[in-house]
Amino acid sequence: MYKKFFVLGLGGLLSLGSVHTLFAAEHSLAAVAPQRITAKDLIGRWDITMDENGKSVPSWLEVKLSGYSTLTGYFVGASGSARPIAKVNFKDGKFSFTIPPQWEKGDQDLVIEGELSGNEIHGTLITSEGKKQEWKGVKAPYLKRTSAVVWAKPIELFNGKDLTGWKALGENQWIVKNGVLTSPHSGANLISEQKFTDFKLHVEFKYQKGSNSGVYLRGRYEVQIEDSPKDAHPSSVLFSGIYGFLPPSEINALGPDQWQVYDITLIGRMITVVANGKTVISNQEIPGITGGALDSDEGEPGPIYFQGDHGPIEFRKIVITPVK
Repeated sequence: MYKKFFVLGLGGLLSLGSVHTLFAAEHSLAAVAPQRITAKDLIGRWDITMDENGKSVPSWLEVKLSGYSTLTGYFVGASGSARPIAKVNFKDGKFSFTIPPQWEKGDQDLVIEGELSGNEIHGTLITSEGKKQEWKGVKAPYLKRTSAVVWAKPIELFNGKDLTGWKALGENQWIVKNGVLTSPHSGANLISEQKFTDFKLHVEFKYQKGSNSGVYLRGRYEVQIEDSPKDAHPSSVLFSGIYGFLPPSEINALGPDQWQVYDITLIGRMITVVANGKTVISNQEIPGITGGALDSDEGEPGPIYFQGDHGPIEFRKIVITPVK
């Protein structure tokens, strides 16, 4: 038996067919209506590129939820370490925060303002000297590896004779003498021509009293080399730390004018550092880039890069075992 149904609408009786049409229209409108942006959309890690006087400079931001509603975080600028953000202000898709200067020349707080736009953020930064810079950012990749690692054959990155396979960023001060790769004074950083994703790296180095250098992995994450006292409280900015992020369990340094060894394994974001035969960082996650990184494209392969702008440093055996 066929029965026709009616429902009461705002203007009287509506047929069942009319109701279906109305529901379809409402569904269509909901589909095209913009979704409301909330603070939850900002939470996470962001790889940022700054426009610094026409030059692209890498940066990084992490936003976290503290308690019920307060947003906090960490920020990495063009140089220096990750700096804590006490509070990230957020309203209607726009956000802002301030941080004190670190290695910058000016003395006023840095002011960062931004806006969410889909899966991207963009905005401005007012430097400690009052200069305005524009920036844009995308969500940082997780870099999780799901398959077992299979290693390829080891590669000698330094031939002990010359700078073949390396290039200096700027006027070159690096020389090879008696089989040792040497930066006799502060100058340009040195970068491998080959790029890598996951790898094991063996590097032998020697620094003078009070000197400072670093090994950048994929050109983005710095393992600190510094004349740190062996009895110093472990810190991410001291010997064998992942600068600004991960402190070693202890300072297992031999001191200046001694050949020392790092054995570093990097798989995705997970890093293990063995300093002079002792594991001081064991399979820990690197959250983001170090200030002074070559770029913020964390999902891409990158080179090995030696810091040569912080004092004399020497390297000899440099062997990398990449993933297949």
